[in-house]
Amino acid sequence: MSTAALARLERYTACDVSDALLKLKVPGAGFIADLSPYSTKPGKEAESPTVAPVSTVLFAAKGEAPAEPAPNVPKDGHWSDATQPGTFVVMRQPPGQTNAICGGIMALRIKMRRAKGIIVAGRVRDVQELKRTDLPILARGVSTVGSGGGSVPWATQVPLDIDGVVVSPGDVALHDPANGVVIIPRDKLDQVLEMLPGLVAADDRVKQDVLKGMSVHDAFKLHRGT
Repeated sequence: MSTAALARLERYTACDVSDALLKLKVPGAGFIADLSPYSTKPGKEAESPTVAPVSTVLFAAKGEAPAEPAPNVPKDGHWSDATQPGTFVVMRQPPGQTNAICGGIMALRIKMRRAKGIIVAGRVRDVQELKRTDLPILARGVSTVGSGGGSVPWATQVPLDIDGVVVSPGDVALHDPANGVVIIPRDKLDQVLEMLPGLVAADDRVKQDVLKGMSVHDAFKLHRGT
């Protein structure tokens, strides 16, 4: 994935990207809901989007064996040691659990492996340690209990279904601190990049006409064709 493509995406908000994905009929418009920040980038960087290819980690409930995918986490290694540099690490925890699947040690190792950020569809812990990583880290909640309390790492680099949004290795994550996280399927990236300038320009024209007193209905019809 080219550096130029990622840099182009940084000019846009997560809302802009979801508008494009909605037109492309991507389920959920790529939005991962109900995430809260538990760490962020330092200084002015905290205001800018973080854009990076996705790597994934799937957790299973302790004592259960999902029918698919096949497990691939080595028994003699730790999943965090295999973090792919330059990626946004996306993890999924079984629903309903109250333990965390990522804490301070894992986040530190992920940082040392030069990842760009962490997204947890589940719980985290050691919040003060997460903050010290200076990585964007988002999750759906916190816990005092480590992953051994209920979860086991099951597979890495596999598709994750997060409330209907499919997140696959090699997709692109855009974290916009003001608006949230959106996942762009890799096979839609070129279309999204092609659509974004026109969509944003149309919205800018809508806003200008609304400021002049035009109704939203008429402005949408004129500039959006809806």
